[in-house]
Amino acid sequence: MADIQAIANDLSGLTVMQVAELVKVLEGKWGVSAAAAAPMMAAAGGPAAGGAAAAVVEEQTEFAVHLMSAGDKKINVIKVVREVTSLGLKEAKDLVDGAPKVVKEGVSKDEAAAIKKKFEDVGAKVEVK
Repeated sequence: MADIQAIANDLSGLTVMQVAELVKVLEGKWGVSAAAAAPMMAAAGGPAAGGAAAAVVEEQTEFAVHLMSAGDKKINVIKVVREVTSLGLKEAKDLVDGAPKVVKEGVSKDEAAAIKKKFEDVGAKVEVK
């Protein structure tokens, strides 16, 4: 059980982009699709369904910053994405072009507010959830 806990701790430290890459690698290795498994787990009352209900009851301590639209100053928004996430230029551009997208997850309320302000200062529309 200690190995599973160590894996869970390692996964908790990943960024959104790293998790997406991990999903692709595992889908290829195992020949499955994570998109097809998630609805079945929720319908069966699996961990996805129970975990979400428990999280709603507790006071939220971790937040996610969602980029809704880049606005008129797309280049400045890309710069802020790179600053906040330390992504490369191409990855930051792809994130901005693909809005709405999650920019950063698992941040404190204060950090989320600071990130939101940075984006709003350059004309982007963001939401903190």
